[in-house]
This record gives sequence, structure tokens and C-alpha cells, in this order.
Amino acid sequence: MGRQMKGLLYFYGSDLRYSLMIFWTILLAILAVSLAFAYFLEGLNDGDTFFTFSLTGPMYVFCAIVGFLSVKDSVPFAIKMGATRKNLFISLGIFFLILSMALALAATMLQELVLALLNATGIDLFYFLHPAYFVDDTWYTRILIDTSVMFFFFAVMFIIGLMFYKYGLAGGGSFLGALVVVGLLGIAQGWIIDFVTDLVAGIDLEFFYQLLGIGLVIYALSYLFLRRITTVKVR
Repeated sequence: MGRQMKGLLYFYGSDLRYSLMIFWTILLAILAVSLAFAYFLEGLNDGDTFFTFSLTGPMYVFCAIVGFLSVKDSVPFAIKMGATRKNLFISLGIFFLILSMALALAATMLQELVLALLNATGIDLFYFLHPAYFVDDTWYTRILIDTSVMFFFFAVMFIIGLMFYKYGLAGGGSFLGALVVVGLLGIAQGWIIDFVTDLVAGIDLEFFYQLLGIGLVIYALSYLFLRRITTVKVR
């Protein structure tokens, strides 16, 4: 069991390595261009001009995409190689959690490095956008928040991917369609707007602990799909 788990974790990491390299190359290139603009415009700054940049926003989207595509890319291959459903479930959960923590740590370290560079060069019109600004903006809270949000996106998109894999386009599409209908009704009736407004107004660090817990529960539910999954994808 231990050797199989290690093999699965190695496979997940190797399979995602190229995508991670491309993602970080694009993200760092955009960051470098943004910093260059901020540097050249610093002398023209009238006090009202500023740049904002989000490192974690693209990471959240990346994690959601990886969570969805993991079903198609990793699950069938692991089963063909003889992995048990239990080991597949545990190893993917560990991989999602480790990757969330690694990306959160990398984002925090990069942000601290860029902020130090900005202070050294006297650039004061460049700001990072981060959910931690709504609670307590420290390196610890940024790592916790990013880990919670990214794992939540991993879990949600993974279970949606499993629905498409097991029940085809009709089943997965019906589920997403139902969510859209509920969302539209909620917006029309106003309770979604009220919920979001109250959530943002009362957000604190405890919310992100709860979000991590919700992500773990959602991922645990994915075992209901994984325990009988096969290599045959429903279309």
C-alpha cells in the first residue's frame, strides 16, 4: 500500500510538472511586465495612479482546472496500473492538499520578495490583491487562506469532473444546469446577494478554516463516485 501510494504521488507530480512550468512562466512574465510599467510610471505618479496585481487569483483558476482534468488524466491511468480505489482516493487527496500548500507558500514568498524589491526601489504605486486584506494580512494568514481556497476548488471541480466522467455530458450538464437555475432564482429573489453581502461583511479567519473543512467534506464525498469507477468514460 505504501509503495503504491508513493508511486501514485510521483505520477501525479510528474504528470503536472509541465503544466506547472507553463503556468509559472506566464504568471511571472505578466508580473515582470507589470513591475516594469510601475517602474517607468513611478516618476509620473500624481498620487492617484496605482497598479494592482493578484498572484493567487490565477492560482485559484489553475487549481480548479487541474481538479477537473485530474479525473480524465489521472484516474483511468492509475486504475489501469492496478491502483486500488482506496489508494487512489487517499493519494489524490494528499496530492491536492500538498499542492495547495506548496502554491500558497510559493505565492507568499514571491509576494514578500517583490514587496522588498519595491521598497528598495521606492516604488509605492504597486499593490497586491489578496483576500487576507479583509482579515489580517500576514504571511501566515495568506498561506492559510490560499491553501483553504485552492483545496476547496480542487475538491469541488474534482467531484464535478467525476460526475461528467461517470454520467457523461447529460449527467454532468444536468447537475451544472440545476446549479445555474438555483443561482438565477437566488439572484432574482435576492437571497444570494444578501448572503454574499453578509459573508463579505462578516468575513474573518475562522471562515477560511471552515472553508477548508467544507473542502475536505466535499472531497470525502468523491469516494462515493470513485469506489465503483471504471476506465470506461460515459459520453
